[in-house]
Amino acid sequence: MPKTVITPPGTGTPIAPFSPGTLADGVVYVSGTLAFDKDNNVAHVGDAEGQTRQVLETIKSVIEAAGGVMDDVTMNHIFLTDWANYQTINKVYAEYFPGDKPARYCIQCGLVKPDFLVEIASVAHIGKK
Repeated sequence: MPKTVITPPGTGTPIAPFSPGTLADGVVYVSGTLAFDKDNNVAHVGDAEGQTRQVLETIKSVIEAAGGVMDDVTMNHIFLTDWANYQTINKVYAEYFPGDKPARYCIQCGLVKPDFLVEIASVAHIGKK
């Protein structure tokens, strides 16, 4: 099964060897997404709401570049650095998934840079296009 690398317009160069997303057999796999600004610095330092919104907008851009919509997301993997931000992250998350919710899990862990508060990876089924 061939795969297609998905890189939305305006995407910066990743800080590690990965693609923003891949499409294979109608399934979009979105890499773990952090709140980077255009210069690969941490955006919205100390602001869980701002970081979550930026992460979900980036995920949305990958899914849309692959031909899907956020409603196609079937699974989210959420990593947060502090449970104190859980409610804030959920508030923003609910804006992006207002209808039937995707499956998900959420764990507390350290992230690649100390100022990141949330990382999300997604899987979306957009059909064979």
